[in-house]
Amino acid sequence: MSTALERGRELTQSLNPDLEQVLDDRYGALLPDFAESLIEWAYGRHYARPGLDLKTRQLCTIAALTALGGQTGPQLKINIEHTLAAGASRTEIVEAIWQMAVYGGLPAAINGLNAAMDVFAEEDRAAA
Repeated sequence: MSTALERGRELTQSLNPDLEQVLDDRYGALLPDFAESLIEWAYGRHYARPGLDLKTRQLCTIAALTALGGQTGPQLKINIEHTLAAGASRTEIVEAIWQMAVYGGLPAAINGLNAAMDVFAEEDRAAA
């Protein structure tokens, strides 16, 4: 049986292969083992759970980050990328964000839509 860290690393390989290294480069000197802890806890213990498929979990994450508001912009963009990698369409992502206008308010939904537009534009540039 694999450990939570192994499950988390396996899962992030399909979403964002560089995530653990990026996190370690950014926060490792300040908080050693932060990257490994995040990969183990968030991805290995939560995202890897049975009961919901990965795409649905990612859409839930986008919804929550949108409802929380503008301060979550960087995490929202990363999770929009992860949600695309998990197989969600742009329409599904936009609809999950728009649904949050009811719960997080129009400003939160607009911020979420702006984050999605940034990610989609970057994806289009990379594909060109």
